Amino acid sequence: MPEPVKKSVFTKKPKSEEVSVGATVTFVAETDKPGLKVKWQRDNVDIAANERFAIKSEGKQHSLTISNAIVEDEVVYAIIVGTSKVKFELKVKEQEKTEEAPAPASDPAPAAPEASETPAPPAADGSAPPPTEAAGGEAKPPEPSEATATQPEPPKDEIGLFLERPKDGEVTVGANIKFTVRIAGANLIKKPVVKWFKGKWMDLTSKVGKHLQLQESYDRNTKIYTFEIQIIGAKTTYAGGYRCEVSSKDKFDSCNFNLAVHEASTSGEVDIRAAFRRTGDGADEAGELDFSALLKKSNEPKQGIDLDVDVWDILKKAPPTEYEKIAFQYGITDLRGLLKRLKKMKKEEKKSEAFLKKMDPAYQIDKGQKMKLVVEVANPNAEVKWLKNGQEIRVSGSKYIFESIGNKRILTINNCSLADDAAYTCVIGEEKCGTELFVKEPPVQILQPLEDQMVMVGERVEFVCEVSEEGAQVKWEKDGVELTREETFKYRFKKDGKKHYLIINETTLEDGGNYKVKTNGGESLAELMVQEKQLEVLQDVADLTVRAKEQAVFKCEVSDETVTGIWVKNGKEVIANNRIKITHIGRVHKLTIDDVVPQDEGDYSFIPNGFAFSLSAKLHFMEVKIDFVPRQEPPKIKLDCMSQCADTIIVVAGNKLRLDVPITGDPAPTVIWMKGDKVIEQTKVRTETETQHNLYRDVDLISEVDGRVHVETHQDHCVFIIEGAEKSDEGAYTVVVKNEAGEDKANINVKVIEVPDPPESPRISNIGEDFCTVNWDPPKYDGGQPVLGYILERKKKKSYRWMRLNYDLVKELTYESKRMIEGVIYEMRIYAVNSIGMSLPSQPSQPFMPIAPTSEPTMLVVDDVSDTTISLKWRPPERIGAGGLDGYTVEYCKEGSTEWVQALQGLTERTSVMIRDLPTGEKLTFRVRAINLAGPSEPCTMKEPVTIREIMQRPKIWLPRYLRQRLIKKVGETVNIVIPFQGKPRPVVTWLKDGQPVDPKQVGIRNSEADTILFIRKAERDLSGEYKVQIQIENCEDSATIHIQIVDKPSAPQSIKIVEIWGFNVALEWTPPKDDGNTEITGYTVQKADKKTMEWFTVFEHYRRTHCVVSDLIMGNEYFFRVFSENMCGLSEKPCTSKNSAYIQKTGTAYKPPSYKDQELEEAPKFTHPLNDRSVVAGYNATLSCAVRGIPKPKVTWYKNKMDLSMEARYRSFSKQGVLTLEVRKPGTFDGGVYTCKAVNVHGEAETECRLEVRVPQ
Repeated sequence: MPEPVKKSVFTKKPKSEEVSVGATVTFVAETDKPGLKVKWQRDNVDIAANERFAIKSEGKQHSLTISNAIVEDEVVYAIIVGTSKVKFELKVKEQEKTEEAPAPASDPAPAAPEASETPAPPAADGSAPPPTEAAGGEAKPPEPSEATATQPEPPKDEIGLFLERPKDGEVTVGANIKFTVRIAGANLIKKPVVKWFKGKWMDLTSKVGKHLQLQESYDRNTKIYTFEIQIIGAKTTYAGGYRCEVSSKDKFDSCNFNLAVHEASTSGEVDIRAAFRRTGDGADEAGELDFSALLKKSNEPKQGIDLDVDVWDILKKAPPTEYEKIAFQYGITDLRGLLKRLKKMKKEEKKSEAFLKKMDPAYQIDKGQKMKLVVEVANPNAEVKWLKNGQEIRVSGSKYIFESIGNKRILTINNCSLADDAAYTCVIGEEKCGTELFVKEPPVQILQPLEDQMVMVGERVEFVCEVSEEGAQVKWEKDGVELTREETFKYRFKKDGKKHYLIINETTLEDGGNYKVKTNGGESLAELMVQEKQLEVLQDVADLTVRAKEQAVFKCEVSDETVTGIWVKNGKEVIANNRIKITHIGRVHKLTIDDVVPQDEGDYSFIPNGFAFSLSAKLHFMEVKIDFVPRQEPPKIKLDCMSQCADTIIVVAGNKLRLDVPITGDPAPTVIWMKGDKVIEQTKVRTETETQHNLYRDVDLISEVDGRVHVETHQDHCVFIIEGAEKSDEGAYTVVVKNEAGEDKANINVKVIEVPDPPESPRISNIGEDFCTVNWDPPKYDGGQPVLGYILERKKKKSYRWMRLNYDLVKELTYESKRMIEGVIYEMRIYAVNSIGMSLPSQPSQPFMPIAPTSEPTMLVVDDVSDTTISLKWRPPERIGAGGLDGYTVEYCKEGSTEWVQALQGLTERTSVMIRDLPTGEKLTFRVRAINLAGPSEPCTMKEPVTIREIMQRPKIWLPRYLRQRLIKKVGETVNIVIPFQGKPRPVVTWLKDGQPVDPKQVGIRNSEADTILFIRKAERDLSGEYKVQIQIENCEDSATIHIQIVDKPSAPQSIKIVEIWGFNVALEWTPPKDDGNTEITGYTVQKADKKTMEWFTVFEHYRRTHCVVSDLIMGNEYFFRVFSENMCGLSEKPCTSKNSAYIQKTGTAYKPPSYKDQELEEAPKFTHPLNDRSVVAGYNATLSCAVRGIPKPKVTWYKNKMDLSMEARYRSFSKQGVLTLEVRKPGTFDGGVYTCKAVNVHGEAETECRLEVRVPQ
């Protein structure tokens, strides 16, 4: 376990500082207690006070002062108090040179502008920056002003996004180089995105650090973006091809450039590698090195060779690329032989001095998990650094945790993200060990599912879902077929953060179906229902009769506000002008004709676009005829409804009512309009037409306060007008005309009809798994027309889109809604429809969730019963559903009664229960219900009632099968015997050993209601015997017997003697052991030993008899014999050895052995069966096998990509009879590569290799 975090003794810690060369810097620390012993370190070495380093301690204050700082002081410092240690750094920067260096005598070779040092920032006064230093340290003089003025502008890229592309560059090792691109931003909507790559795929953005920097700037005047990449301290591995990619919304461009890195060389140096050549054909083994080319170089004085220099030590530490250079420097001509000897010296891999255990080559972890990287170091006090992609990891919050436990150094990465997918390195001094961490993304979940939609043909549909990760890939399907972007762009896919959209601009009937969105972690399904357009006519166009110069208004109302149309007259389209106006406001379409003329008479129709019907009406033009009538004619109203016979006129609320009443009489009669008994107050008003036509000079207007109701009185008729009829305008109207000759009157009933009032909020009942029943009451006011039916809509609680459920009107006051999703909250609302139109929607119903109760519990049985309690158990319902399971209720009913009583207070979540305090002797029937949000399920009822009375059960011991035979245990083992039994009430248990009660000090006994346990912690032989267990209930009992045998190793045989010796044979005989270990002797082991060496060799094993004959003894030798006894526990601890020896006498004939010529059997290693290329699946162990032959037995070493695998724990090698096997444990993609098996002995070496490919399962 990690050590607990200790409280730091520092109340103030020293901070890292940055100073110039020659300056003085002071680091200050403060401890929580005065007088503590403080130690300062510089690069893990204690600092002693001297002229440059001053150390002071005053109470709690401690300081370190460094005077006259130099570049070598730029190291890591530390302060140590007890076990607490704080590190800090000092950075020393050189002062900028203010004087220009003198110009060199000879003109230097021109260098590429990219290969220069990073330019210094401009001075504050706008003057030119000081000259930068070249790689060699000399100052570079500024170019003449004339050259600057005449320098041509970089060529502009007229095709792509680049104004200036990066050029190929060259740089020496250790120098800096910069590449620049310039992009015109005048035509770009937003800032372009620039990415730099090395090769094809290596993104350099993640490599930014000490050796790579990215810069960008923007000039607002020229609107040019400048992007720069600077390589600092170039190495030979940086050489190669690079690529720059630029993208901005729908624009993209890229360019390639190359970087060449040369070895650093000074004047007078010899290119040793170019001078070396071989005398042969140039192959690796083609002759010796020829140094003649080096001898023809300039006659420069050679440096003397220090004879005391250890060349072997230099070669061991130098990289292979420096071998030839070192050979030439120290005058070594036999480089080839030197390398062979060096190779033999390096055969044994040098163990790491700093690390005891390194990290595995790679690790894999899921995103969001915690990862621990552990190494073991040799020095418990060693300081380690952790690097990520070459950059040191600093402590920042709780992301990284550094632990030091003994020799272990642990880096903990919390909440791993894709940014943590990198290479990690642990550094101790000059030694490193690294690993790769691969972060695996979790499956993408769907947070917001799709919603069902119902649209009309031609409407736009938009499906939207929300997933758990931004940028996740989703797949859209329709009826199981994947959707793609077609040439017609029927389907459009859009991403907005975590939301994904599928858009269908104009739907057709074929677009209806089930649409599904899929991710790698889930899917969501929704249904699209497409209906044909049905346009309802809410108000038809009415016929009009008008006079000259009057206004004619045709008006109609349809159910869809978005429907447009045209007006036609006698089959020709009506074109709007100053006199004819066409308007469309909401659902109302109007055609207004001012100053009607006779030519306006005809058939007018409104044709809605997209529908095959029209609304027609006629315009009648009334000509004025002057008839000569006799004077003093009584007034007469020419209507069909006269006197007491009233006619009813129906008008739709909001429409205009115009009633023309023809009248006659001379002189012109006076017109009076009344509503019921109330006379409408009249005001005489002259119309604007009076001045134009003498014919209409006698026109009166009857007006109410608001001016909606008025009357126009003409010479031969009067007009009663109601603008925007309302419900209050309904009633009986009487028109009375009077003149001097008499009077006349007529009754007219006006009835105003409109859309009905909205119904009350609907009620939801009978809620099921995917259905419910909706009930409602009729609207309080039907609008003057009978209600034809109702339209229902529903929506999800968190949605704003209402979906229509029926297109055919529902006549009843109840409706069953189906095809809902269980577990989703819905709301309902209702529209009432009459012949005028559709009412406003009702208030939404109370939110409800389609949830069905669970199915009934199953397998209700009685587990136990006593005088006042009963134990029941059952199984959960087979179907639970989206409502889950809240718990169970248990009820019981007495026999002969129908009243069910709750057995428990509240719900129980368990599937077993004990019910207490029940009446003794009663017969009760029990039932169980499952409860969830939808209510109780159907009950699971017991078939027969149960009598509450404890039933005596005869005692019965259920002896396990393995105890029915003798139980054998070895001395020292544990004996644990569990014997189940049954019986009620609880029986009395008694244990006996050999007829006597067991000793509780040696044997432990534990009893329960259902079993008894005999426990012996450490078996001894005296505990062997017959054990008897008895259980008794009143006069009934049962017993069982167990035989326990404790066995041990036997003693040695009692005696052994040599019975007879003849020829090369000896007859032995012995007596059985005195102690057989409490078990049968299974045999004996006989051994012999030569008196000269006394090395024992086995002659017989598992020998059953107590006498034997030992043959094939060597003549002239003297032998001793010994015998071990054996039983099931093994051989006896000591043998029985013969006291006397047996001497094999020599015969008179001397034996002269034949001489044989020694054969040379040794040979160099050779692979008889090579390695074969393999392809394996990641995560499953893989083996590589080959066969080798060689004498003496060769030493085998396995390599992966030329790296030795001997110390890698993830690889295990085997060798059996010349067959070599390498096992790769659970390989990952990083385990792929070239594997080599190398066999070496004193006669030579051989190797074979293969390629291992690791496939990731799809």
